[in-house]
Amino acid sequence: MPMNQPVEDIPVYLFVGFLESGKTKFIQETLEDQRFNNGEKTLLLLCEEGEEEYDPSRFPSKNVYQRVIEDEEDFNPQNLQKLLKECGATRVVLEYNGMWTIQNLFEQLPVEWAVYQAMCFVDSNTFLSYNANMRSLVVDKINVSELVVFNRFNTQTMDQVEFHKIVRGVSRRTQIAYETTDGEVAYDDIEDPLPFDVNADEIEIKDEDYALFYRDIMEEPDKYNGKTLTFRGVVARDRKFPDNVFASGRHVMTCCVEDIQYCWLVCEWDKAKMFDTRQWVRLTGKVSIQRHKLYKGKGPVLHVEAAVLTEAPAQEVATFY
Repeated sequence: MPMNQPVEDIPVYLFVGFLESGKTKFIQETLEDQRFNNGEKTLLLLCEEGEEEYDPSRFPSKNVYQRVIEDEEDFNPQNLQKLLKECGATRVVLEYNGMWTIQNLFEQLPVEWAVYQAMCFVDSNTFLSYNANMRSLVVDKINVSELVVFNRFNTQTMDQVEFHKIVRGVSRRTQIAYETTDGEVAYDDIEDPLPFDVNADEIEIKDEDYALFYRDIMEEPDKYNGKTLTFRGVVARDRKFPDNVFASGRHVMTCCVEDIQYCWLVCEWDKAKMFDTRQWVRLTGKVSIQRHKLYKGKGPVLHVEAAVLTEAPAQEVATFY
């Protein structure tokens, strides 16, 4: 291959969820669809085996090569490339183990493997229990998925709002579908407005709304471009920062104490040096979406117009609830 010729991505279609959540059934149906399975060589990679098995005789194309990885230590770049090369596949359908983390997946995927689509499948009968007892793994799966499908959903005994709130506590962009016990599929249409008016020219973020605000501005930054924001945050400074730059934000907890992260915005102000790390400030400024070296790319930069020292909020760690 010529040195300057780009290497094409290997598309990965990722299916996540816990055992017996309906992943196998959906993948089987997908590979039975000639629009998806039209002859392209496909590596069907299974990282767990449930009671339901695949029936390759129903696939319209026979260029589907099933391989199994049972041990997490075998899910590594060298082994994955070896399996791909063995069958000459040009794409991957990956049924991932529900007990393995998504972070491990992205760390171990070969460089040229790119996740094109990610879907999460859930058994509605066990979901609330999993969420109560293994929430970090539930958050891990929902957070990466474009669509969450709740299988075996009983409309008579289950509350759609309860399921909706759990997903929205993790992601506002993830779509939600319910496959009911009578075989119908319904898409979630519950309105989920932000607790502040994002269309206003001036937006004040209440302390209890910071987590929702931060996720939204990072997922859809352009809609905040040119807006004037007011919020309370804790300062972070570093000797490597330019004299007019500091960070301000809140510590945010998604699911448990172990996942608390400092979620901050780049702030620019000619008096930035008057602040010290860990001081609480109330800031007002105009947002511009621009490239900044602290983001290592584009992100929201707050051009501070007013700043005052303040007390910490009653609940210093922001949450989605």
